[in-house]
Amino acid sequence: MTYPEKRIIDFIGEHHILTIAVAKDNIPWCASCYYAFMKEENQFVITSDHETRHIKEVVEGENYKVAGTIALETRIVGKIRGIQFSGMLKPLSGDELKKAKSAYLKRFPIARLMPDLHLWIIDPMFIKMTDNRLGFGKKLTWHAKESQE
Repeated sequence: MTYPEKRIIDFIGEHHILTIAVAKDNIPWCASCYYAFMKEENQFVITSDHETRHIKEVVEGENYKVAGTIALETRIVGKIRGIQFSGMLKPLSGDELKKAKSAYLKRFPIARLMPDLHLWIIDPMFIKMTDNRLGFGKKLTWHAKESQE
């Protein structure tokens, strides 16, 4: 498997909230989620109850495709950085759940207080990073299909 380049991974590691977009019956919806990133697996771990609109729409619509963003807020154009991604959202069980839970609780220890921690994985298929520090509008991209060659 190939991984996104270090600048992308570092940016992901510097932040803790992502926004995901879902669609059901051609009606889009966005939600902001805390995340932990498992570098070795190249996966985002989020927590979200089964009754939230974004999870219900993914499950009921049987469309596990999501898109998302992670953005740095700045008014200085030369410092703008952010990520756009698309991927697949999936529920967890077994060993995969244990590993994801460990990663999430390490990042957000307060989540131990939640009575029900419903974890989901986002497997990114495509990541595009804009990093104006490298030049105005500079883009770095990664495709999962590259990892299967």
